[in-house]
Amino acid sequence: MSSETDPVVSLSGAKKYFGAVHALEDGRIDLYAGEAHALVGENGAGKSTLVKIFAGLHRPDAGRLCIEGKEVVFNSPRDAIQSGVAVIYQEPTLFPDLTVAENIFMDRQPQRSFHRIDYRGMNQAARAIFARLEVDLDPTRLALGLSIAEQQIVEIAKSLSLEARVIVMDEPTAALSSVEVDRLFRVAQTLKSSGVAILFISHRLDEVFTLCERVTVMRDGRFVQAAFTTETDEDSLVRAMVGRDVERRSDQVRGVDLKPLLEVEHLTLEGLFADISFSVAAGEVVALSGLVGAGRSEVATAIFGVRRYDYGKVKVGGKPIKRGSPSAAMAAGIGLVPEDRRLQGLVMEQSIARNIAMGSFKSLRRKGLIRSITETRFAADWSVKLQIKYGNLANSVSTLSGGNQQKVVLAKWMSRSPKVLIVDEPTRGIDIGTKAEVHRLILELAKSGVAVLVISSELPEVLNLADRILVMREGRLVGEFDHSEATEEAIIAAATLSKEVKAA
Repeated sequence: MSSETDPVVSLSGAKKYFGAVHALEDGRIDLYAGEAHALVGENGAGKSTLVKIFAGLHRPDAGRLCIEGKEVVFNSPRDAIQSGVAVIYQEPTLFPDLTVAENIFMDRQPQRSFHRIDYRGMNQAARAIFARLEVDLDPTRLALGLSIAEQQIVEIAKSLSLEARVIVMDEPTAALSSVEVDRLFRVAQTLKSSGVAILFISHRLDEVFTLCERVTVMRDGRFVQAAFTTETDEDSLVRAMVGRDVERRSDQVRGVDLKPLLEVEHLTLEGLFADISFSVAAGEVVALSGLVGAGRSEVATAIFGVRRYDYGKVKVGGKPIKRGSPSAAMAAGIGLVPEDRRLQGLVMEQSIARNIAMGSFKSLRRKGLIRSITETRFAADWSVKLQIKYGNLANSVSTLSGGNQQKVVLAKWMSRSPKVLIVDEPTRGIDIGTKAEVHRLILELAKSGVAVLVISSELPEVLNLADRILVMREGRLVGEFDHSEATEEAIIAAATLSKEVKAA
């Protein structure tokens, strides 16, 4: 634990404006050597702007940035690096055709005589850094093929080679499995032990309490509070982030039609999943849980027809639908909100209005044409219903925050009045407040009679949403729990143990 009196980095009174947009009104945070300090808040709270100030990408319009008590001004990322501040982004950008060591020492390779690169010395230096991090990674391996977790460790190694005293980790765990998160946290603990200060940005509050000694909350571009993690809890942080209590689902059972609406019978796709059978009734939320790689998303895309399964049947309202045909699935009333909204759920270069309306072109068409005003009015109605925050419906959907992009995908499918909606990782990368709104929309859909199948890697989300929870492991269903009987421990046990588990 560090000294209370000497922060390595201190930011106070920071403001940043982009025209009429006040991205940051009062940014402030103190980072101490040997500590991990979490920065939390909803999307749009000002976290990214604050990080970019640390990275030298933005120069604040007001405020003071101090390194060990001395005021500094970063005019470029190089200034930040030279001052000992390094940023590790969610998706690292390594050179894939260079080795791990070459990426670490890019533009700083040790030299031998006649300006030749000392590859042996460079590889030894990289090995020494990995040994310090207690990581077994081959410096001579090409970066091509490294996992996201391994790429992040290479970026951390690069930071240490630059003698960084502060490392900013911006949503580092969003694309990692639980095993990879554990590995990253072990590296972070090693960094803290060596006196490095860590700024950790995450929407996952359980990770904040696992890794960090302090937490700072931002809302609407302003500092709200800072606290030791031992002196606060998740509910208090949520209230500070959103300025209100976030509703949680009660244990009261909703009225659910006992007759199945979606039926999946013995679905099998060799090498991915086998003998998957379950049903979802109208008004019911069923969750597919399990570890990354268990086959959950593959089952979802097979139901929707994106993947052509080998055996089995999918029925909606008792009627079988053609396999391997998304158009047949849509005609039967199935909708799919995919895991990767940017690549699979949205057309990023198209407008917000077009993305909302594209699922309903047939109903909007008049004499073969769709009037622009018709599309805009349709999108505006759904934007109000789903509380989508936007500047202009004609703007590209890429201008929206992640949470609002997810709402656009939901609006596209909800406007079709689906009978069955499959939602894969509904709140990945979304802030706490917007997550609560997405949960509300899903539960409202179920209340209106839609059969909802949710796939989520976040157990609190699964427990909050689902009437029943199905657990997959290695391509098979291995557990089933009612909402009232499910616990995180039981779900994890079913996902990791070798025997099937079913709640009594």
